[in-house]
Formats: sequence, structure tokens, C-alpha cells
Amino acid sequence: MNVLPIPASGLPEGAVMPEHKLSIVIPMYNEADNVEPLLVRIHQAMENYSQPWEVVLVDDGSTDATPAEIRRLAAQYGPHVHGVELVRNYKQTAAMQAGLDAARGDVIATLDGDLQNDPFDIPRMVYRLLTEDLDLVAGWRKDRKEGFWLRRLPSRIANRLIARVTGVKLKDYGCSLKVFRGSVIRSVRLYGEMHRFIPAWLATVTTPRRIAEEVVTHHARIHGQSKYGISRTFRVVLDLVFMFFFLRYRTRPGHFFGGIGIVLGVLGSLILAYLFAIKVFLGQDIGTRPMLITGFFLVIAGLQAVTSGVLAEMLSRVYLEANGALAYVARPQPPHGEGDGWHWPSRATTATTARGKPSRSRSK
Repeated sequence: MNVLPIPASGLPEGAVMPEHKLSIVIPMYNEADNVEPLLVRIHQAMENYSQPWEVVLVDDGSTDATPAEIRRLAAQYGPHVHGVELVRNYKQTAAMQAGLDAARGDVIATLDGDLQNDPFDIPRMVYRLLTEDLDLVAGWRKDRKEGFWLRRLPSRIANRLIARVTGVKLKDYGCSLKVFRGSVIRSVRLYGEMHRFIPAWLATVTTPRRIAEEVVTHHARIHGQSKYGISRTFRVVLDLVFMFFFLRYRTRPGHFFGGIGIVLGVLGSLILAYLFAIKVFLGQDIGTRPMLITGFFLVIAGLQAVTSGVLAEMLSRVYLEANGALAYVARPQPPHGEGDGWHWPSRATTATTARGKPSRSRSK
């Protein structure tokens, strides 16, 4: 089942993990062949973990057997493995938000469901988050197992552009393997393609000094196909444009868009003043001149057109957050197993063998 090597622990010798509860959130879309090997890998990585933990698997409206696999394996492993099933494909950001909403831990780790992220990196990242008093430790796929021209080169360009626009200097915004302080990540909501801008998003409620980057392992995809395509690039560009405006003018949008409106309004007013002077002093007819229409258009555009889109965007976000509206709809899942839903190191209802297979602990 598992063909990946098992690395040694990345924790310092004699390190004591601070007390916490850990939630591992994994959005999945058409990853039926990866669900079981991923859970095996997670249980191998967490076999000697000293704190309680859970796994939240989010099916993002898959068209294959992914939801059935999640239900089967959740029942097999026990109550510390939870499934969230969305009614349709809402894309990765909404699926990640659904997982964050379902997570109960005060520390939350996220990773992709394609086995390219390695769960063995999670304990080291959690230890750094808690011992260095950080709010986010983001993974850096320094040695990516993907093609250079179609994946790595565009990613490098995008990472530099995002870092320049947002002001949060990271080398790998696209890595889904991240570890958050739960209280901080729950203070923001994710929309659109914002999952790749999470570090910049968090910087609005914390500080870049509490965001760090950690080199992580990256594996080549074994099963399934990549969900990334050129269409996602265009969506990312649009979200990056909005992020630029939101990060700089979220509390004072009128300073920027009002400035644009003033410029357009002044240009339109100058045109209208020029035509008025021609009419009054030279007696020429201006009613059929295109400049008249242009002048009125610039004035109206300066007052309304530019700001209406931004105000609509902000109002939609205010509505979603103030009214508790969700960007997804999930099917209710029946309870399975016994216990409180955590994998406790001393009283686990579902234990794992050295191979990561589930084995029921016996109570005497």
C-alpha cells in the first residue's frame, strides 16, 4: 500500500511537544486511489505523536469513489477520522474552509490529498509553531517533483509577484502543507482562489513576523491526475488583483478609488468646460460633437462605475461574515465509532500498527 520511505523524526533530540490538540484538514477531489494510502501515511507519521489529533477529510463534490472511500475508512479507523461531503464541486478554497470549520483543534494542519505533501513533516512544523510562538508555518517545496516549464517556472514567477504585491515574503505560496494556530486561521474567511494567499490573508489579523517558512518533502504524484490547469491561472490573477486592493485599501477604499474617480471626473469636467467655452464665446454648435458624450461619460464613470464593483465586492464579504453565510453546502454525515473523536496517545480507540493499518485496542 505505501511505497514512500519512512523518514526519521525531524524533532530535536529530547524535544517535548507542548500540549495542544491537532486537526489535520485535507480537501480532496477525485482522489479515490489516494484516500487509503494517505491515511496509512498519516498514521505512520503520527504513530508516536504525544498529543491528541484528528483527521478531517473533505470531499469536494468528487465524481469518482472518493466519498465512498472516505466513509468506509472513517468507519474503519474510528471517530478520530471525520468526513465532510460537499454537495457539489466548490473548488479547493471552499473545501478548505469547510475543513477548517469542521476542525476542532487549537492547531490546524492542511495538506493536499494527492500524497505529494508528506505528513511526516507535520510534527516538526507543529513543534516550530508552538515553541517559536508563530501563527503560521508554511511549507516550502524546495525540491519540487514536477516539470520545470509548466509548473515550477510559472510557480516561481507567481510566488515573486504575490510576495511583491502582498508584502509577505515567502518562497512558496502554492504549497498546501501549512500549520496554523487555530485561533488565527478561524479569524479569517476564505473565498475564490484565496487558499494560495492565506499567508497574506493572515497578515491582516497578525503580523508577518509571526509567519515562517519550513522546507518540506515533496513527492511525485503516484495516483490520479493534477487538478491544476491554465484556467486556474486566470482566476488566481483576478484574485491577486483584488488582494492588492483589499490589503492596501480595505479600511479606506475611497482613498484609492475616490482618487480614480476624481481624475476621471476632472478630465470629463475639463472637456465639458472646453465645449462650454466654445459654445459661449465662439457660438459654435456642440450638440453633435462626440466630445460632449465623452465628457459626460468620464464624469459619470468617475462618480459611479469604478467604485461600484469594489463596493459590491466588499458588501458581499460583509454579508457572508456578518450573517454567517457559507461558501459551500455539505451533506450531514452519520456518527461512527465511540469516544470523543480524538486519537489519544494513551487511550486511543483506534490504534495503528507499524504499517499504519488500523487495529482496535482491547479494553479489559
